[in-house]
Amino acid sequence: MPSQKQLQWSELRVGVTVLVACVTLGILIFLMTGTTGLFTPKIQVKCYFDDAEGLRVGAPVRLQGVDIGNVIAVRIVPGHQPTPVEIVMKVSTKYAFDLRKDSFALLTTAGVLGETYLNIDSSQAKGPQVVDGDTLAVRESPEIQDVVRASQGTLQNMDALLKRLDRIVAFVESGQGSIGKLIYDPMLYNRFAQTVTDFQGVVDEVRNGKGSIGKLIATDEAYDKLMSSIDKVNAVIDEVQAGKGTAGKLLKDESLYNNANATIANVRKLTDDINAGKGSIGKLAKDEALAQKLDTTISKLADLTSDLEAGQGTAGKLFKDPSLYNNADQMLVETRQLVKSIREDPKKYLTFKVRVF
Repeated sequence: MPSQKQLQWSELRVGVTVLVACVTLGILIFLMTGTTGLFTPKIQVKCYFDDAEGLRVGAPVRLQGVDIGNVIAVRIVPGHQPTPVEIVMKVSTKYAFDLRKDSFALLTTAGVLGETYLNIDSSQAKGPQVVDGDTLAVRESPEIQDVVRASQGTLQNMDALLKRLDRIVAFVESGQGSIGKLIYDPMLYNRFAQTVTDFQGVVDEVRNGKGSIGKLIATDEAYDKLMSSIDKVNAVIDEVQAGKGTAGKLLKDESLYNNANATIANVRKLTDDINAGKGSIGKLAKDEALAQKLDTTISKLADLTSDLEAGQGTAGKLFKDPSLYNNADQMLVETRQLVKSIREDPKKYLTFKVRVF
């Protein structure tokens, strides 16, 4: 039978074992439910939302999808509108290098039916690191109800589109319309078969050398003519390359190039002289006095034509006075009668009398 001392020692070992097991179990529970180490320093950060969306105390806080802390308080702050819900989180400074003052906090749901957690987006953040007590800006994420509500219009449009498509299919199945007749009308098939038969006849005629296309394919005449034309074109090209003919001289004769170059030089010299005001054309282009004289002359001609059209002056009356025309016409008539009378009786008008004193 064990002694009293042995029993006490056994009880002490059992107590120490239970104590160690409890401490170990507590550490494991802390490590499993927490997101940071036991001795890792932490900071508190706040953010404000208009709706907590079911976020609970103890929910994880994630940075770019990585757990960095937990939510320690979710409460409503009076007078803080339009975002009265204050969320306080405790995060580890281990990730402070990527946790910036201009980072965004948003409420995210793990899957469709998962719990709500707080996610911090630092993908576009470039500000300084967050310190204890800072407040992060928030970004609202659409809820599943908003998505469903927004998609109701699209679903209604799709339902209407499906109903219309069903009516179109029923219309086609009844053999109505162009597509319905195309599928169900045997006359169209017969016409198509007849068309294929006719096309086969055309192919047979072409194969037998009948018609223009058949002769083009079955006989060598067209090929021979094509080769002859190609030979002629090659001969012309050879003559051109040899410098023969007008085109050949145009390409090969250096004198033609020299003459063209000299002509261009003369034209350039002529334009230089004109620009310099030399010669009649140069003076015409550059002399302002000549331009003024021409303008004066043109003005006088315009006045003269105006006077002529108005019937002023001798020339104007000559153009406009009808009496002058009538007198001239009368004189021509009398002259014609005089000439006629002279021809009929020349002695009457051509007799000379000489009287000697």
